[in-house]
Parts: sequence; structure tokens; C-alpha cells
Amino acid sequence: MTALKPTDAQLRDALLAKAAARRPGTTFCPSEVARDLAADWRPLMEPLRHAARELARDGRLRVTQKGGPLDAEVPWQGPIRLSLA
Repeated sequence: MTALKPTDAQLRDALLAKAAARRPGTTFCPSEVARDLAADWRPLMEPLRHAARELARDGRLRVTQKGGPLDAEVPWQGPIRLSLA
């Protein structure tokens, strides 16, 4: 865990590392990454969602909600799940 605020690049790297560590086809919640990065993890949620959106736009992450894909260009509400694209 770090006491410093992670950079956007560090957040993207952390999301990709978590996705790569999972079995193919499995998903994770961005809060898992936030908890890995900081004891006070809640402030990281919006930056992580932003990083996930960037990675989804680049075709590197798949973002789902209730099992269905989410469009990276549309606002997201509620819990999301992530996996490698």
C-alpha cells in the first residue's frame, strides 16, 4: 500500500496487472485494486473507473455490469466488473 496518490499510469498498470492475474474469463471489481493500493481506498474509486474507461476505449479491458458489456463512451452508474479484453 502507498500513502501517495497513484498516478493515472499507475492506476492503469494496477488494473491491467489485476486482470492479468485472473483466470481467463473471470472478472474483478475496481475496489479490489483500490484496496491493494491504499488503506483509505474509497477516494481511488472514481480515478480507477476513469482509468478503466481509458483502458476500455483502448480495447485492453472489458467492462461489464450484470454480465453485459458497457460502452466506454456512455456514463456508468452502479457496480462494474473488469476483465482483460
